[in-house]
Amino acid sequence: MSGPLPRPLPHDALTLDAIRTCLEGVIPGTIATADAEGTPNVSQLSQVHYVDPGHIALSYQFFNKTRANILANPDAQLEVIDPATGAQYRLRLAYLRTETDGPLFESMKAKLSGIASHVGMAEVFRLRGADLFRVVAIEAVPGGCPLPAPVRPRSLLSAVRRACEGLRGAADLSDLLDRAIAALRNLFGVEHALILLPDAASGRLFTVAALGYEAAGRGSGIGWEVAPGDGVIGMAARERVPIRITHMTTDVAYSMAMREGTAAAVAREIPFPGLDRPHSQLAVPILAHYLTHPGACGELAGVLFVESAQEMRFTYDDEDALATLAAQLGALMRGLPPAHGAETEEAPTPAVTPPAIGDPITVRHYASDDSVFLDHDYLIKGVAGAILWKLVRDHTALGRTDFTNRELRLAPDIPLPDLAENLEARLILLQRRLADRCGCLRIEKTGRGRFRLVVEKPLRLEEMS
Repeated sequence: MSGPLPRPLPHDALTLDAIRTCLEGVIPGTIATADAEGTPNVSQLSQVHYVDPGHIALSYQFFNKTRANILANPDAQLEVIDPATGAQYRLRLAYLRTETDGPLFESMKAKLSGIASHVGMAEVFRLRGADLFRVVAIEAVPGGCPLPAPVRPRSLLSAVRRACEGLRGAADLSDLLDRAIAALRNLFGVEHALILLPDAASGRLFTVAALGYEAAGRGSGIGWEVAPGDGVIGMAARERVPIRITHMTTDVAYSMAMREGTAAAVAREIPFPGLDRPHSQLAVPILAHYLTHPGACGELAGVLFVESAQEMRFTYDDEDALATLAAQLGALMRGLPPAHGAETEEAPTPAVTPPAIGDPITVRHYASDDSVFLDHDYLIKGVAGAILWKLVRDHTALGRTDFTNRELRLAPDIPLPDLAENLEARLILLQRRLADRCGCLRIEKTGRGRFRLVVEKPLRLEEMS
């Protein structure tokens, strides 16, 4: 949202930031409006959306009395309740405008869909617009005996500081991703998370790091893909804003289970590893900013996604903390030395691997989308699939085990885009996908821009039309 900053409030005045827990939607807010003649109307709200310290937004779903009054008389009064303490607050509002597209609208639309899915009324609760209000004043409602505020299990500010310090020591992109996942687990108490990077060739995002899904029997999630605009992850990527849902069901999670297509097409998808019944989800875009364009929104470098079976697991404070972590990730991704830069001068250490013995592995390649199957099980596709196919062909025909990133970039049969090739991310994806699915075929790094294909069983290659 653009426009002038809100006027500073007196130092002892209540601020919207101080009462953000009241806007989580656990207890519906109550809004009072009046028509042009002054006749009042009171109704409850399903969603109050925090925009910034001086503004909130309300969902416009129906043209009801409240909506008609706001258009006729922009002044309104909103009463909200803190779900943890029971404290009540009264906000004086001034209606500014209604937004029907853009980041604010899409963020509210995603959250409203999560709420509506609980009762199977997603179409009925379709968002028509986001009504933007300026917060004129906030006052505590006198009376009552509010409970003491609950103590958080951890300090998010300390967690952010320690996480950012830990990220700065990363040697390369793979190490950076591992450090970020470790920080989510150890410092933020997150149990399920994904980090996805964009693919310039297809426009989709693919998962390169994951936390917690193998223990839940969902597979690691490495290699799972999502399109911009699809689910909370795709929406965060497309709109470049965090998308947070505090209570939801699997109905709104993703449309992956309802994809249409042939059986072969379905077989070439890695299933979404997420929880069956998530009740809290938060997707934060990772943006890479350029010093030469300080006013730009930033290039999308990835998405950080966390979820939980616990309702209200991720609050506004968690959103702020993980957005800060994502910003640090974006800055470091841009500054890391590329692994596909100049290779080391010395020759790689000779491979010391056991001979390939046992039953052969059938590696099947489909040229139409560069998908690769191992013994009839789908492994990977796209650029990473083309890389793997080149490696196994050279190994089978020439006995090669050692390769360089430079030769992959120059190989005519690997469809790297001219811009934003992100070869290192493809190699990380391939390395981790092989580690997940096939212990007898793996990739090991041997130096800057160098790696080794380790083959422990004979390979039988099949090229499919």
